[in-house]
Amino acid sequence: MSVVKKFVSDTMIYGLSTIISRMLGFVITPFLTRSFGASVYGIFTQMFSYASMLNAILAFGMETTFFRYLQKVEGDKRKVFDTSFFVTLFMAIIFLITAFVFAEPLARWAGNGKDLSDFTAYVKLIALIVSVDAIAVIPFAKLRADGRPIRYGLVKLINILVYIGFIFLFLYGIPWLQDYSESFKSWSLTWYREGWLGNVFVANLIASAATLLLLIPQVMSFRMHVDAALLRNMLTYSFPILIANISFIINENLDKMMMPHLLPEGKGDLDVGIYGAVAKLALFLNLFVTAFRLGAEPFFFSYAKNENARKTYAMIMEYFVIAMLLVMVGLSANLEWLKEFIRGTEEKQAEFWSGLFIVPLLLFNYVLLGIYMNLSVWYKLSDQTRYGLYISGLGAIATIGMNLLLIPKYSYVGAAVSTTITYLLMVSLSYFWGQRNYAIPYKVGKICVYLVIGAGLAWLVYELNIWLGNLVFIGFVGAVAYLEKDTIRRVLRR
Repeated sequence: MSVVKKFVSDTMIYGLSTIISRMLGFVITPFLTRSFGASVYGIFTQMFSYASMLNAILAFGMETTFFRYLQKVEGDKRKVFDTSFFVTLFMAIIFLITAFVFAEPLARWAGNGKDLSDFTAYVKLIALIVSVDAIAVIPFAKLRADGRPIRYGLVKLINILVYIGFIFLFLYGIPWLQDYSESFKSWSLTWYREGWLGNVFVANLIASAATLLLLIPQVMSFRMHVDAALLRNMLTYSFPILIANISFIINENLDKMMMPHLLPEGKGDLDVGIYGAVAKLALFLNLFVTAFRLGAEPFFFSYAKNENARKTYAMIMEYFVIAMLLVMVGLSANLEWLKEFIRGTEEKQAEFWSGLFIVPLLLFNYVLLGIYMNLSVWYKLSDQTRYGLYISGLGAIATIGMNLLLIPKYSYVGAAVSTTITYLLMVSLSYFWGQRNYAIPYKVGKICVYLVIGAGLAWLVYELNIWLGNLVFIGFVGAVAYLEKDTIRRVLRR
């Protein structure tokens, strides 16, 4: 149990900072939905979906590769950092130049006939944001590898506080100052546009730049002494992970990119806005999955040589799934008051709230994603990352096909169902290939029973009123506590 204790400790330390940061980001959602209607919020959601895709490309799978090669390289481990950072720095510079050169054509495509000057500005701002974020990937990973969770968490927290601070400044502070001072108003009108969506992207860029400044000590440790042989090996390992990461982003965000192009003009932006806003309510479970990944990846690599490693991985999967299902049912039972975070005028609220019924399915999709992340340990530890490419590539193809088929008919409902089908496919493929190449004794029957019960309860509590829903949720928690009492007692004793 000391192993589980260490795993939980790592997950809590690195995950908590991310959870706090994401939660603070969630807090600004009602201010954004109040300031922008569903259609404009749809553009915001769409542009950040593109940013997610670009982040995956520019990181080039180097975060996972960095941790893997720290365990593989004997002697000078510093060259692992130098090589990893060189790749992400090179990718960021090349991308930034390309994006600025082709900003107008990219804006014309992304805007789909909307204001070209605005979308050109959005493209350039997004390009700057993702380039700066890409340069910070390996310095952040170095903090984790060096065992500096406090520093890691502090930088993450400062990033989100700067972001929120400048959003409030642009949304409320500057308009107030303009009303208060005529001289300030005359000066600010030369560079500030009230109610412009680009202000949100500018706030994000300032926060990303501040983060990179805080990571200067790690950046400055970079030496331009790249080991060519190590670079080739790392790129060979990371390329399938890159494709897998891109495919993952496709599964998560391609629907939001495609909807404006697959739905009638006007309805696309509106439905993307509704979909993106209600998806924020599933953020809590997404945070749980993110915290798991941050703690799990370094732990799985460092523990791989232990003789009980595979049994430990199986146990982690079992209780991770149970924990995710408890969170899923709990959130579904409390959507009635959580929806108040999506605020605005009565008309805007009615638009956003019309999509609440899809949240239980979005939560279940995050459960499937968490299972897949847990399963993917086998091909990373066995250096068979090509399987990650196969699985994610097939998942991406399924996502594209299902989105093309379902979105024109069912809008964001079709998008959510497409994600469910894709994740079920990816989980199945990863499990069956994993058992053939790196067998881990998962309790499949028990996990499947919990999944069916959890999914059913999530839909049930959503349909009930908040009091009955929470009563059912408490009953579920009690039942799980009773069924798992022996393991809980062992953990508590340790």
